[in-house]
Amino acid sequence: MGKGYSDAFTANMTDIVEGRLRRAEGAAVEIEVVGAADDICGPCPSRRGSGCTGQAKIDRLDAAHAKALGIAPGDVLSWGEALERMAALPADVHQTICAECQWLSEGMCEAALARLQGKA
Repeated sequence: MGKGYSDAFTANMTDIVEGRLRRAEGAAVEIEVVGAADDICGPCPSRRGSGCTGQAKIDRLDAAHAKALGIAPGDVLSWGEALERMAALPADVHQTICAECQWLSEGMCEAALARLQGKA
């Protein structure tokens, strides 16, 4: 279930996704783009202060995603607006922006994008 993450990390992620973003009013939830560890990273055992033990890789992944979505640290947008930006991405975007991610081969994000785009 946790895909190798700690119980605390998984519970926190579930709370954010199910308790805020997937609720009826979730599209209106404001999110702030940050350039450091965020609310999702809070209980992660790899977190080190405002960073991560794998910070260089995280920085590269974050930069690729920020470029694709047209966002930068300090930006504030609604979750609905973020979903619209994600839905506008090309279906094969994962092959470039997620190239270093250990989850790419699992296909979870690719499947989520296909669902968001109404292709699954």
